[in-house]
Amino acid sequence: MRDAPILLFLLAFLSGCDLLAEPTQPDIKAPTAWAEPIPAAADVWPAADWWHGFKSNELDGLVAAAKADNLDIGMAAARVEQAEAQMRSASSSLWPQLSLGFDASRRGPLDADAAAKDSQSGTGGSGSSNGSGSSASMDQNSFGLSLSASYEVDFWGRNRSQRNAAQETLRASVFDQQTVALTATTSVATTYLQILSLRDRIAIADNNLANARDVLNVVTAKATLGAVSPADLAQQTGVVAAQEAALAPLQQQERENIYALAILLGRNPEDLAIKAHSLDTLAVPPLATGLPSELLTRRPDIAKAEADLAGADANVVAARAAMLPTVNLSGALSLETAVLSTLFGPAGAAYSVAGSVMQTIFDGGKLAADADIAEAQRKELVLSYRSVIITAFSEVENALVAIRVLDRQYALQKVQVEQADKAFRIVSARYKGGSDDLITLLDAQRTLFDAQDALGQLRLQQLQAIVTLYKALGGGWQQPQPSA
Repeated sequence: MRDAPILLFLLAFLSGCDLLAEPTQPDIKAPTAWAEPIPAAADVWPAADWWHGFKSNELDGLVAAAKADNLDIGMAAARVEQAEAQMRSASSSLWPQLSLGFDASRRGPLDADAAAKDSQSGTGGSGSSNGSGSSASMDQNSFGLSLSASYEVDFWGRNRSQRNAAQETLRASVFDQQTVALTATTSVATTYLQILSLRDRIAIADNNLANARDVLNVVTAKATLGAVSPADLAQQTGVVAAQEAALAPLQQQERENIYALAILLGRNPEDLAIKAHSLDTLAVPPLATGLPSELLTRRPDIAKAEADLAGADANVVAARAAMLPTVNLSGALSLETAVLSTLFGPAGAAYSVAGSVMQTIFDGGKLAADADIAEAQRKELVLSYRSVIITAFSEVENALVAIRVLDRQYALQKVQVEQADKAFRIVSARYKGGSDDLITLLDAQRTLFDAQDALGQLRLQQLQAIVTLYKALGGGWQQPQPSA
């Protein structure tokens, strides 16, 4: 049997190579419960539209606008389209390549008159044309039609592995887009909260400035009567100026955050107006954490890392297969006919079928190096996958700790504000009555302002910690289950 050596050669390679390696399964052990204590009712999973928990129609509209027009989300969607096209390109190698060709040619004498004279002289001047001479002087057209096919037999699964790698790249791109969307959504929420917090702080500063002006009026009246020294008047005048100066940076930060929010929405800054003026208009979303064991399927960045690892497995198989012989089949069918100016000639047909086996015998170690690169990349992605998961658990725990600590701080700070406000009212009344000096009043005023400002910032940190928790939990996202 003439083909026996080739078959034995191929079977020897098949028996010696285990290309279809098992998918890599990193050893990841999820904790059974969160280290940070949570209320019993909090072990439910956050809703996908978790931002509705703030009970703000304005925030709902901003998030919807970001999902539609955010530029980062749009660029991520374009990367998904690129990955989809690359996957289709990689899939094409699994199919035969067909080519259809058509050619036409025309042959004849360059000088038709000279050809006619030659024809007449060939007849001995009889004036009659010889059949062969007439035929030689005529133009001749020929037409050909060809169909060719070639196919690389995917003997070792290289093409399938490249297709699988492209599919995993597509999946990773989809998950990356969802990660970008989650980041954009949480950025809109945190920036919106920052704007309202700054407006609260501006309102506090305005109120503190009004108090400082009231005190200045009292000091001015007393100075006119000679009840206080000019130094007291100068000191309180300086306090008022300092309070006015403190407003400018807050107003600047407010505008900067509005501009940042406009960028997240894909708009020009002048096209955005925020109507709400205080964090007090928002509700505090209920705490929801889910179970740690579910986190692996609840974050798109973990799903992306998983897809990257699966793609690396496929690339390793493809790199190994590239070191083995390639088997190619080809065939061609051609039709050709010659046509005279007045007569159709006979048509001809031919076909060919061929097969080939090619094996690289020396490439300076390139294919082996490519295989080593693919293997090293897989090792890196195994570690990257574990890192993403460990980081995810850590982010959730950090957010839970922040929420608990901030809740406690906020409660204590409210008490401090209440007492500072009470002290300021008492000292202000005593100063007007002449029982306390200006220094005591200024200390009480500064203490109240600082306490109110700190309370507003803690309120912001509380709400942002909840946003951070929802982001760490994947924003309520869940990896789609494969259809049955």
